[in-house]
Amino acid sequence: MKRRTLTSAAALVALGLTTTMLASCTGSTDEAEGGKPTEITMLVLGDKPTNGHLEAMLDKLNERLVEKANAKLDLFYVEWADWQTQYNLQLLSGDDNVDLITTASDWLFAWENAEKGAFLPLSEDMLKENAPKTWEQVDAEGDWDLTKLDDGQIYFIPEDNYTQWTNHGFFYRGDWAAEAGFANGEIEKFEDFTTYFQWVKDNKPEAYPWDVAGANEFALTGYLQGHTDLQTIQQITAGNYFPFQTPEGDETSVTSWYMEGDDLLEAAELAKEWNDIGVWREDALNYDGVTRELMYAGLSGTDQHHTQTFVGQIVDNMEAKQPGSDPKLFSFGSENGNYFRDIKTHGAMAVSANSSNPEKALQVYDLLRNDEEAYNLINFGIEGTDYVITDDGKLGYPEGYDSSTDGLGANFWAGRMDEYELPKVSDAPNKDEIYDALDADAKDYPYSTLVVDKTPIESTLAAMSGVLSEYIPQLQYGKFDDPAAAIEEMRQKLKDVGYEDARADIEAQIKAWDEAR
Repeated sequence: MKRRTLTSAAALVALGLTTTMLASCTGSTDEAEGGKPTEITMLVLGDKPTNGHLEAMLDKLNERLVEKANAKLDLFYVEWADWQTQYNLQLLSGDDNVDLITTASDWLFAWENAEKGAFLPLSEDMLKENAPKTWEQVDAEGDWDLTKLDDGQIYFIPEDNYTQWTNHGFFYRGDWAAEAGFANGEIEKFEDFTTYFQWVKDNKPEAYPWDVAGANEFALTGYLQGHTDLQTIQQITAGNYFPFQTPEGDETSVTSWYMEGDDLLEAAELAKEWNDIGVWREDALNYDGVTRELMYAGLSGTDQHHTQTFVGQIVDNMEAKQPGSDPKLFSFGSENGNYFRDIKTHGAMAVSANSSNPEKALQVYDLLRNDEEAYNLINFGIEGTDYVITDDGKLGYPEGYDSSTDGLGANFWAGRMDEYELPKVSDAPNKDEIYDALDADAKDYPYSTLVVDKTPIESTLAAMSGVLSEYIPQLQYGKFDDPAAAIEEMRQKLKDVGYEDARADIEAQIKAWDEAR
């Protein structure tokens, strides 16, 4: 999911942003009551759909927004191709055409962008006046402190009343796993996928055991998560990688599974074995196809993403497109209970520091989050076209609907509310059982309020990114003949660019944060 490298040029732009904050507060061009509706643009993540459903929904939604707030909404998409770079460049560009910004503290650089001046500080009075229902709900939960920097100001609004699980894992075919010898088609250990992959290779020659694309790190991190007690510090990235962890029970001692111990070597040797078997295509590292669709077509035995995707998409699609496939989920970290509940700022909404209409932007957001008609439109679409309500009160889909081609794609991931979420006919029948089982062993992320000052180590993190991007993709696809030698070489290069200084700096900051709590 999730990282950035801030160039020096972008940093200079960011410094300039801070001078526009006050101007954006006082320079609102909100139209007088009854005048021309104010245009509000919201930045979302994802590939913009081309099936016409989004535009039709926005037409309906804007009728509601004009009625309730004299405003209209448009969406600006940061698409998945090179999204980390494009997202941060957009936020730091000084562009005043975006008003609302989808953000998150664990994968969308919320703290970094707040510190760089991309987000408008939101006063209590401003929120109470323009987003009163949101203010009341978040305040009642006591969650505003999760959105403040050390200056005490609020920089974004948490999606803190929506139940989801975004821990990652493998999706695989239970029917094939059963034929491979696993009782009830259940795979319970990460390394046991070797047996499953070999069976698929031997018995389903038209399919890849795991058709995976691009810089997918989970051939390593899935193993590391389930074979160590290390917890990743999600606020600190080096390019596309999360290089720092702490041991469970010793949350102020910083280490790295890239740098210490033999677990990375064990994971890399397993990845090499999988590569030698032919688990993925030879050019997987450079492949950019839609591998999930190939799984739906019976041409891949495995996919990887989070629980929410499994219960909301995979089960329904696999049962429809591959009847009898009995889709299963193997959660990374399930072997040792090393996984975490979502933090409440996994989804969040900020107001751009360059917005010309910050008050109106908050009014629109308050409606999207709390007005049931607006909520249903932005999240589900037009009733009868994008969804239907079944006789038993579930959210279903019109006859012939196919989420692969008919999806709405509005991607409103920063204001969903359990209050308005209906059970879906496409949900896995055992969704509640899956959630309950995860909740029984999940841990709470210990660093929800940690804000790390990366200024002293920014150049080191950038240099570490360069080293990791040279070695980790090759290790995760098993391309090194001698993984031990490659890891030793990588570790030395990380030391040479300042890893230990960065580690010590982060550890000192965590100790100070812990003492101040």
